[in-house]
Amino acid sequence: DMGADTICIKDMAGMLAPMDAYELVKQLREDIGLPVHLHCHATSGMVMSTYMKAIEAGAEIVDTAISSMSLGTSQPPTEAVVAMLRGTEYDTGLDLKKLTAISDYFEGVRKKYHAFESGFTGIDTNVLVYQIPGGMISNLISQLREAKKEDRLADVYDEVPKVKADLGHVPLVTPTSQIVGTQAVLNVITGERYKMVTNETKNLVRGLYGKTPAEIDPAIRKKIIGDEKPITVRPADLLEPEFDKLCKEIEEYACKENMTCSEEDVLSYALFPQVALDYFKHRQMMEKGVNHRDLAAIAVLYMRSTEKHASSKDRGTNDVDAWKCAAMNEAVGRGGWPL
Repeated sequence: DMGADTICIKDMAGMLAPMDAYELVKQLREDIGLPVHLHCHATSGMVMSTYMKAIEAGAEIVDTAISSMSLGTSQPPTEAVVAMLRGTEYDTGLDLKKLTAISDYFEGVRKKYHAFESGFTGIDTNVLVYQIPGGMISNLISQLREAKKEDRLADVYDEVPKVKADLGHVPLVTPTSQIVGTQAVLNVITGERYKMVTNETKNLVRGLYGKTPAEIDPAIRKKIIGDEKPITVRPADLLEPEFDKLCKEIEEYACKENMTCSEEDVLSYALFPQVALDYFKHRQMMEKGVNHRDLAAIAVLYMRSTEKHASSKDRGTNDVDAWKCAAMNEAVGRGGWPL
């Protein structure tokens, strides 16, 4: 009645049990009649059984990931789901040989960015106890690694449900999952709960992320924002209109013939100001015919020329040379430097 075309069930932590999935999908199909789409993560190890029961109950869509990028906190492998359904009334008709070629390609991509992996790529049944979704787990590990406190992961697991309860039982999906997770990490590594509080946690308690499912613990609220009163209105109603203001700030980079800003440019700038500006400048240079390869070549020649005449003292400084950066960025862009 509200205009939805499909119903999507998002199991971000991989905790949906097979029979629960069957009953949920079956009931939705009977009561609402819309196509049901199931999105699960493989964290707990139950996902293949869960998908099978959901499909039997009438789910039309299940999300998967190509095998070289699957499992752990990702989705189950596409090829395995295709093979599981082959020869049944649910046969997908997808070609496993073509899927294998795709997997081989992304295996190479994954190796290239291996240094950025969290290290958590297996099954973790602890998620059934702590109810922490996969994306959140990898972020927790990353934060603890930066603080050289990876050995405190179990303590953070214990702290997350407590912080979630303190903050009104917010759902552990972005952005509130990261707010809860970061606060739990801070509580553990500082040794005192809410001794250090992020701005995002403060804004959550202020009501700037909307009304929480449950009331926030009054003692916790006072510790975080003192006597400040949380808002009771829709947060967006407090925002000043900024579209025209942002458009004016980037008008010198407008790329249309009539020099008007596109909605995409304004939204990009609103969400990612610095990244968007860098992109606009790069695009503008390309439109003016600046050849980045020539620029990089000049930068390399300049760099070598100045280094020949530089003293050993000068070479030992930590000064950042813009020409060197340009040359290295260009080299990375054409695959000349390993990432």
